[in-house]
Amino acid sequence: MPKQNLRPAPASGPIRVRRGYFECRYGQLHVHNAMPPGGGFEEGTPLLCLHDLPGSGRSFVPFLALAGRERSVYAPDLPGFGESDPSPTVAPLADYVAAVGDFLDTMRLRRVDLVGVRSGALLAAELALTRGTQVGRLVWVSAPLGGAPAPADSPSWQRAINEGLARYPARERLSQLTQKLLVLRPRDDQWEATGRVREFVPSARVIEVELPGRELLAAAPERMFDAVRDFLRG
Repeated sequence: MPKQNLRPAPASGPIRVRRGYFECRYGQLHVHNAMPPGGGFEEGTPLLCLHDLPGSGRSFVPFLALAGRERSVYAPDLPGFGESDPSPTVAPLADYVAAVGDFLDTMRLRRVDLVGVRSGALLAAELALTRGTQVGRLVWVSAPLGGAPAPADSPSWQRAINEGLARYPARERLSQLTQKLLVLRPRDDQWEATGRVREFVPSARVIEVELPGRELLAAAPERMFDAVRDFLRG
């Protein structure tokens, strides 16, 4: 008698996106998540999605509902944003990296792929550099490579974040990446900056997208899912 394949088939429609809280060094980290009906553990490599600053993991919910048909997917609110507890001070990029690392350790994820949007792309890059054996593939949606400081009338925390991003040593850090990188280059204010990616990562694959990045997430998640699906499958 032929051996039956008991693995459940991927769902054909969107998956329900749930929420939960996990501990990190700054308190509780609020996380949006979805997974296949079979639990996700026998499916594709888990996927972690990192939002722009400011922002929230909620921006990924339409995308999670699609990507969650094939793998476990997570989108945390970074410390101080959404419903996560803040850090004691305005957090530099390294602090966000550490907090997300705490989440990965709590979940005991041995392997994970990353999606980063705008400043979340740099956060994904730093996670890939500091956790090289744990991070598999990288997807960026826009990337502030050489971003400008925030306007003078911006809140102090926003100015601090933008100034930190503007000082990010892209050439030094990104040239060390060993993971495969897919970059979606939407028609938005980061169009030119994102186009510089091959200066730092010559092997990066770049796909130009006519929609702005935020519209891609909110109104056309199917297009984003289709763009990254085969890449993440390897």
